[in-house]
Amino acid sequence: MKIIVTGAAGFIGSHLVEKLLNQGHKVIGIDNFHEFYSEDIKIKNVLESLNKVERLSEVLMEEDREKKIKKLVKITHCDRYYLSFSDLRDIDVLDRIFKENKIDLIINLAGLAGVRPSLEKPMEYEEVNVKGYLNLLECCKKYGVKKFIQASSSSVYGNNKDVPFSEDAIVDFAISPYAATKKSCEVFGHVYFNLYAIDTLQFRFFTVYGPRQRPDLAIHKFVDKILKGESIPFFGDGDTYRDYTYIDDIIDGISKGVLYLEKNKGVYEIINLGEANAISLKEMVQIIENTLNKKATLERLPMQPGDVKRTFANINKAKSILGYNPKMDFKDGIQNFVNWYLGGK
Repeated sequence: MKIIVTGAAGFIGSHLVEKLLNQGHKVIGIDNFHEFYSEDIKIKNVLESLNKVERLSEVLMEEDREKKIKKLVKITHCDRYYLSFSDLRDIDVLDRIFKENKIDLIINLAGLAGVRPSLEKPMEYEEVNVKGYLNLLECCKKYGVKKFIQASSSSVYGNNKDVPFSEDAIVDFAISPYAATKKSCEVFGHVYFNLYAIDTLQFRFFTVYGPRQRPDLAIHKFVDKILKGESIPFFGDGDTYRDYTYIDDIIDGISKGVLYLEKNKGVYEIINLGEANAISLKEMVQIIENTLNKKATLERLPMQPGDVKRTFANINKAKSILGYNPKMDFKDGIQNFVNWYLGGK
């Protein structure tokens, strides 16, 4: 199949591109290299995913951001992969990509991420996450693309008191703009399924971690600061819980979703992808300390607006429909992340 992967230079996207290419698919990656964090990190992600990391210095020696990315596009272009340096908000660029290629499936991982930053820039989050998604759906409608996988989020559950979180729970009470954009996309996805028969899987991801994790996320940030002897931000009393999901398990779930859409029609499903194991902030820090053999210095802070108290996935639906079966133990996953982190230093 020829598959578009948006957010292809990101944490999850670069791993997914690597998996799809290994499975024999052709991939068009789309990424705007948003300045949410350094483009150098995303450049390294792309080169790692294509087994070309030895050419990193060749790209980074370019003078500015745009020249670096153009160099990256040139280095990585081949018969089975093309990276488009473009923005989902630009409908004309998307239209050209769809017009010039016979696309079989879209996997939309792109979007502005992060609950706390969304409190500061709600309009930009709506524009990128919702309008960008709608632009892709409009191109699917125009060019007859009938298969779509959309990245949703566990954040849509808000502070739902019924745990573990099940897909049939009412999710009308978002507590951050980021969560609201993800809920909006789920609703729009159903509209396009109903009107234009675009088969869709909406995957609610639960706190993904592992090699290439974004530097702003807790595990990456904590490992970095502990090793540097800096204090780590510790919000609340440590009794918030997250269902940390290892990157390989997420990629396996998405891959199984691709196969499911290949074989089935008339599909619109919302599916949790998690580990079904909630870990407290306190326990997470202890496991990182034990892995690094170094104590953390805690900067105790109040709970932040928009943060949920707990995420915990019921994954029975993913198991039943997809045969999803997450395997990574959290301690082993942290060890894998630390090995990757130290290997890149």
